Amino acid sequence: MALSTHLLLNIKAPPVPSLLKSHRSSSSILPRNFLIPSPCHRKPIKEIMMKPQAASVQSAVSEVMSLIQSSPPTWQSAILSNLLIFLLGSPILVSGLSVSGIAAAFLLGTLTWRAFGSSGFLLVATYFVIGTAVTKVRMAQKEAEGVAEKRKGRRGPGSVIGSSAAGCICAFLAIFGAGGIGYSRLWQLGFVASFCTKLSDTVSSEIGKAYGKTTYLVTTLKVVPRGTEGAVSVEGTFAGLLAAILLAFVGGLMGEITAPEAIICVIASQIANFGESIIGAALQDKEGFRWLNNDAVNVINISMGSILAVFMQQVLLQNLRM
Repeated sequence: MALSTHLLLNIKAPPVPSLLKSHRSSSSILPRNFLIPSPCHRKPIKEIMMKPQAASVQSAVSEVMSLIQSSPPTWQSAILSNLLIFLLGSPILVSGLSVSGIAAAFLLGTLTWRAFGSSGFLLVATYFVIGTAVTKVRMAQKEAEGVAEKRKGRRGPGSVIGSSAAGCICAFLAIFGAGGIGYSRLWQLGFVASFCTKLSDTVSSEIGKAYGKTTYLVTTLKVVPRGTEGAVSVEGTFAGLLAAILLAFVGGLMGEITAPEAIICVIASQIANFGESIIGAALQDKEGFRWLNNDAVNVINISMGSILAVFMQQVLLQNLRM
């Protein structure tokens, strides 16, 4: 009896496996490279779903940038580039253009980008910013004297077309390769010269109306009130010359024209502006020439500047060859 009791007391109960040991033993049957995800490492479903979306957005942005940087420019890249720039620059555009003027400017910008790329567009943008800025100079004074531009200087489609007609023609000639590769530089020169001419005209007129001390009628040298058609002032003429030099410099910096061509653009712009002043003094607002409004005179002015620049460049080349 004592022996049996002693044996019963020495028998040990089998160990009860703990949850941890059970887990380890059960995991031993899994492959070695199988990892049981910890709750803290589990990614939310939303994060997993956002990865493909982010990749698609990045891909779309990459495609857009490739399209914008197309060389040579295409109509698609021109439209897309203008759309982005016009959206970003809308506050500036609204300050200088009416709604219909913005629409006309969009067509001009698209055509310019297609013909001459981003460098040509930057040239036109520079013209627009400077031209808008000088139009706003002493606006209250100009309004009081009755010589300010309408709509607080916000120009409409007629003004946009009148200021860019010659440039648009040069752009179309460049796009369709008129005259072959040899003439492409000529159309580029004519394009730059047209905007140098128009910016010089705008600056000389607006600065002359704002600061001109004495204004002379160009045909008779008679002293006339500021803002008179065909009138010039020393202050306005000098400012217009500086504006032409500045825009020609931008054109050269962007690779649109060479240094000699920049000089040609400045000279052509001043000759054209003098001719425009004669037309304004002799014909504008005269009987039989009521149709000759500011927009029509602008077309004549910039066309003269563009044609003169092309002609001067050809004459210069002929002399150099001789």
